[in-house]
Amino acid sequence: MAINTAVRLAAETLRTLAFGSISGTYAGIGTSFVFACRILLVQNLTNNTLAFSFDGINDHFVLPSNGFVLIDVESNKTTTGGALNLPIGTRIYVKEIGTPTTGAVYVSTFYGAS
Repeated sequence: MAINTAVRLAAETLRTLAFGSISGTYAGIGTSFVFACRILLVQNLTNNTLAFSFDGINDHFVLPSNGFVLIDVESNKTTTGGALNLPIGTRIYVKEIGTPTTGAVYVSTFYGAS
């Protein structure tokens, strides 16, 4: 009898923050991760360039209007070291570079489930 050791991809609930809640100070986008993140999608669907942070203090990347970043963290897996991931409790933050007047930002996280 074969044993299924496959891991399925599962998604956490979409996180979002509307343009009116984005200012020159970092604001959290939704809640912290409930599961260790293996794939991260961050979308800036506002009408201006925004800065993003993993700690709410330091700038880590910038996205132009209607831009996105897709990070496949799981692709960096090793046989002996296990899987690389963004840990439980991680939260993504955003602040304005230019003031957005429409749209929102979105964070999608995907994790491995048995």
